[in-house]
Parts: sequence; C-alpha cells; structure tokens
Amino acid sequence: MNPLDNANQTIGVGVGVTVVLVVLYVAATGAAANADWVGVVIRWLHFLAGITWIGLLYFFNVVNAGFMKSLDGPTKNIVIPKLMPSALAWFRHGATVTVLAGLLLYFYHYGQNMTSTGAIAVGIGGLLGIIMWANVWFVIWPNQKKIIAAVSSTAQAGTPAPAEMAGWGRTALLASRINFMLSIPMLFFMAAGSHLTH
Repeated sequence: MNPLDNANQTIGVGVGVTVVLVVLYVAATGAAANADWVGVVIRWLHFLAGITWIGLLYFFNVVNAGFMKSLDGPTKNIVIPKLMPSALAWFRHGATVTVLAGLLLYFYHYGQNMTSTGAIAVGIGGLLGIIMWANVWFVIWPNQKKIIAAVSSTAQAGTPAPAEMAGWGRTALLASRINFMLSIPMLFFMAAGSHLTH
C-alpha cells in the first residue's frame, strides 16, 4: 500500500522524514546541546496547523466561493455534502491547533517580557488570530453546518432548500471574507515580531 494514497498516512510519513532529518542534522551539527527543542516543536506545530487553516481559508475565498457560484443546484447537492464536511473539519481543527500552539509559543517566548516590541507585534497578530478562530467556530461553522444538512436533505429526499439557506451562506461568506482580510495584517505582525525588536 502506498502511503501517498492516503492523506493521513502521508502526514505520518512526513513526520517520520522530519524525525530522520532532525537526527541527521543533530549528528552533523551537534546542535542538540543548547537547542531549544520545546520551542522548535511548538513553533513547528503552530506553522503546520496555521498553514492548514490559512491555506483552506484562502482556498475557500479565492477558489471555492467563485466555483460554487458557477454550479447549478443539482451539482451543488452532490459537491457540498462530499467536499465541505471534510474541508471544514480540517479548517476548524486547524484553527484550534494554530491558536492553542500559538498561545503556548507566545507565553513560552514572551512570558517574562510581554512589553517588548516583538511581543507586542506577535500579540497583535495573535489577537487577530483569536478573532479569526472565534469567527470560524461561532459564525462560519454553525452556518455551514446548517447548509450541509439542508443540501444533504435536498439531495436525499428531494425536499426544497429552506428559504433561510441563502442567509446562512451570506453570513458564512462575510465572516470568511473578514477572516481573509484579517489574515493579511495577522501574518504581517506574526512575521514582524522577530524583526521589530530593539
């Protein structure tokens, strides 16, 4: 069985390759003696989850929103129940792991010095990330969950879509667009934190 045929197995292989490369790196450089492995692992988790979350956010806003508008009703009834539950699971759980790992990383690095310019910059990015996380869990997901259920019901039972569905979609879209917009300054301040120190 080829692990590249399954996303979860591919992730496992990626983690395995990382461990092997880290061992080779340590053997070649001797970096283990004074390395901050806890900070490295937390940052790595934060990056992996963040790429998953923000990558899907950009996919939903740049590709998927326009694509869905181009589909007719019967095609949407096929695509939405197959695509959206899995995509939104990775999206919302990626958001949660990103925020939790980010909070751990923030307090790990800046717990004793939260007034430094770097800590303030990363704190601004983190606050934007927390707002975005709340949008995912309390606005986008509840509305998308209703849409998925309604579309699935329409596809299976042939019942008409509820009149409120357009409103659910609009609310989810606007919250997603706000997150898309906020991701731009959020990423700036996250990246700037280590450069805006004095």
